[in-house]
Amino acid sequence: MNYHLPHIPPRSPKPRESGLTMVMDKGLCLRQVEDLIAASGHLTDLVKLGFGTSYVTPHLKEKIKLYRSAGIRVYLGGTLFEAFIARGLFKQYRKLLSDLGLDCAEVSDGSINLPHEEKCKFINTLAQDHTVLSEVGSKETGILISPAKWVRMMNTELEAGSWKVIAEARESGTVGIYRPSGHAHTALVNRIVAKVPKDDIIWEAPLKAQQTWFIKELGPNVNLGNVPAEEVIPLETLRLGLRGDTFFQHLPEEMVARLKQVNDE
Repeated sequence: MNYHLPHIPPRSPKPRESGLTMVMDKGLCLRQVEDLIAASGHLTDLVKLGFGTSYVTPHLKEKIKLYRSAGIRVYLGGTLFEAFIARGLFKQYRKLLSDLGLDCAEVSDGSINLPHEEKCKFINTLAQDHTVLSEVGSKETGILISPAKWVRMMNTELEAGSWKVIAEARESGTVGIYRPSGHAHTALVNRIVAKVPKDDIIWEAPLKAQQTWFIKELGPNVNLGNVPAEEVIPLETLRLGLRGDTFFQHLPEEMVARLKQVNDE
C-alpha cells in the first residue's frame, strides 16, 4: 500500500486461497487488459472470459498471455463449457484448454440439464490436468434450488476435485443466490456457509450492494466474483473499510462509540 493506516484488516498476498477477486472480462481489448493490469492487476486473482466471449474476442492468445504474465489466472466461462458438452465435444474442449495454455477450467450446468453425477465426472477428469472451478445454480429466473441441494451439490463437487465452487448469480446479479431485486437470499447463504467451508466458495457479486453485504456478513477476505474490471479497486476499498458502506467495520469499538457520540451531539 502507498502509506500506513491503522485498523486496516490484513489481506494475504497473491497467490492466495481466500479473499479472491474474480473479474468478469466480457470482451476487453488488449489495451483495456493492459490498463486493468496496470491499475489493479495486483488485486485481481482470477479473470473469467465471460460466457462464450472467447469465441469472438480478437487476439485471444495474446490476451491470455497478458493476464498470465501479470500473475492472474484465466479461465473460459462455464457457458462455453456447456456449449461444447451440448454438442458432445468434451475431448475437443480439453484440447482447446491445452491449445490456449489455460491451467484453470470452469464446469457449470446453468444452461443445460446435466445429471449431477455426470457433471462430477467432468470435474474429476478436468481436475487431473487443471484447477477446476465449478458453478452451482441455475441462470434462469424463477428456478429455485433448495438450500439442502445447494449444500449437497457444492460439497459433492469439491469432493470430485473442484478447487472452488461458484455460487451462481450471472452478470446481472438477479438469479441464483439473489432475488430478482438483487438482494441476497439470506437464509440460503447462511445455510450454505454453515455446511460448506467458506474459503471454498466464490460468491458472484457484480453489484456494489451485494459486495458490501457479503463483506459485512463474511468479512473482508470473502471470495467474490463477476466483478466488473473497473470495480476492482473500489471493491478493495470496501474490503478494507475505506468506503462509506464499510467504514466502521474494522475500527475499535471505543473509537466507533466516540465518533457516534460526537455525531449525536
